[in-house]
Amino acid sequence: MSRFDHETYLPFARDDVFAWYTRRGALTRLHPPFAGEVLAEPEDGPVNGAESQITLNLPGLFGASATAAAGLAGSVLPFSPRSRLAWHSRHEDFRPGHGFTDVMISGPMHSWRHEREFLDQGQGTLLRETITYQHPAESRLPGPLRRRIQNSLEQELHRVFTFRAHQTAQDLAFHQSHGRLASQQRERRSHLDVEDDACADGPQVVAVSGASGMIGTQVCALLGGAGIEVRRLVRRDLSRTEAGESETGVGEIAWDPDSGQLDEQALADVDVVINLAGRPLASRFTDEHKRRVRSSRVDGTTLLAETLAHLEETSPRGRALISGSAIGWYGATAQDRVGAAGQLTESMPSGTDFLAEVCRAWESAARRAETSGVRVATIRTGLVQSPSGGALQQMLPLFAVGVGGPLGGPQMQSWISLDDIAGLIVHLALTPSARGPVNGVAPAPVTARAYARCLGAVLRRPSALPTPSFGPKLLLGAQGSRELVMADQNASAEKALDLGYAFRHPTLEEALRHVLGR
Repeated sequence: MSRFDHETYLPFARDDVFAWYTRRGALTRLHPPFAGEVLAEPEDGPVNGAESQITLNLPGLFGASATAAAGLAGSVLPFSPRSRLAWHSRHEDFRPGHGFTDVMISGPMHSWRHEREFLDQGQGTLLRETITYQHPAESRLPGPLRRRIQNSLEQELHRVFTFRAHQTAQDLAFHQSHGRLASQQRERRSHLDVEDDACADGPQVVAVSGASGMIGTQVCALLGGAGIEVRRLVRRDLSRTEAGESETGVGEIAWDPDSGQLDEQALADVDVVINLAGRPLASRFTDEHKRRVRSSRVDGTTLLAETLAHLEETSPRGRALISGSAIGWYGATAQDRVGAAGQLTESMPSGTDFLAEVCRAWESAARRAETSGVRVATIRTGLVQSPSGGALQQMLPLFAVGVGGPLGGPQMQSWISLDDIAGLIVHLALTPSARGPVNGVAPAPVTARAYARCLGAVLRRPSALPTPSFGPKLLLGAQGSRELVMADQNASAEKALDLGYAFRHPTLEEALRHVLGR
């Protein structure tokens, strides 16, 4: 039996740290994108008998790159290749405010027990974690091989726990800045009358479309960590739902944007809607794909905006709509812009290419809610950095085997980390002054060549070999390659900063090291 010990100091009160760990979404926030994904976490926290399910990548860079390659293949093939291991845990020894344990029920280890103890230390908290485990065939392996496997496993554990320590501290700081720590909420409520309690902490219920996507998953988890009730918009045939044949689950709101149907009553007590639904762009830009890309964004946004407007007219409660958009608004290159030069700011007109037209229609649909006083903000998302999707997912397998390089050269790439785009979206939801378009980009855009150099340095791999242009064209077609991969967009982050958002990863190197565990 082997043992791994780890201690993390957090400059927050023990009750606040423990409360965050037991709120829904904590496991999703703690599980690194380079390590796998969360399939299911406990509804009521890690109480005795609760269970959770995750997947694990193989250890190291090649494990993460193999999963990235499988995800990329799944976007163009009718099936997704398997590249992960399943892990199923049960929680026990739950001691409110002090600790809990999880035990592996099934997974790749022979046995696994993870104990957590939360201790007061000065003004902060010491989180002491102990893992006792036995890997398969451990007792039958010769000593040198057993030690080699153990060293490899513990190196991976150090990567995971380093990520978790940073993520926990950053999330708690984010919630503290918005007055969402458990102690802050208790103190505020203690100074309010009972009838004022509903508005003590700002939005209490938030609905999210696109909740199962890469960004939506993290947005829901971050909202859960703030103590906010999250309701996921799920596609259902509402005619069958009304007949009792297809019911939504707990915390779900049924809608069918294709037929223009939405369970309005289930949306009535929602304070904010975060709209992230939309067909993925990563496919060949055929006429049919472009039609679906546009309709999946515009039709659903129109339905949500008009429903919110009607609800606000009949029962005002200061609702808000935070809706997706993209820096594609500005056009892929200078040739696709009307009188716009230099850094791209939110006041500039939209471009003339396909994605600019989609963003224009998308944002116009969201603004329909403003007619009834709904606060509307649209977030123009840049290149999101995560091995789970987007440009990094596409480039990681090539860099892992030493043949990575820039996709283009001098064009500017406005990127943002996965944590920062999720954080900025939630910040807009919780900030009453946030209105209109906001660029969802980090403050330091880079050229395509500089991006490749930075990724190569983080991975300790060469980065000089240019990626052949036929690769993106093969996957996306000539138009898709031009508007996505070869886009030249230097977008400003000033409005996000002016609204008070504090970027976790202001530089590309910080972002890549975090999401890749390097």
